[in-house]
Amino acid sequence: MATITLEEMQFYAHHGCFEEERKVGTNFSVTVTFSYDATIAATTDSISDAVNYAEVYQVVKRQMSVSSHLVENVAYRIKEALLEAFPAISSATVTVYKINPPLGEPFKRVGVTL
Repeated sequence: MATITLEEMQFYAHHGCFEEERKVGTNFSVTVTFSYDATIAATTDSISDAVNYAEVYQVVKRQMSVSSHLVENVAYRIKEALLEAFPAISSATVTVYKINPPLGEPFKRVGVTL
């Protein structure tokens, strides 16, 4: 098994419970970790035998462009889309952080991991 991590992909997106958040948007960070049997890819040295992380990024990017109220929903959609797009993935963990959430005081980020 191989474990691949795409760490802190940065997106500007329109997620949030408040209408203004969905209208104006804010910055998000997404980390995806997934596992798959990389035996063949490791021996052939061919991207066609691997889970191409550039394609994984595109799946995440597409899901980040769909507005949601909750980061839980965003993380869920990303995880489900990855498992559907890449049957070789045996497990995946997705963390979505909202940077500087509107909580009234300085706050670095809030996130959810599924």
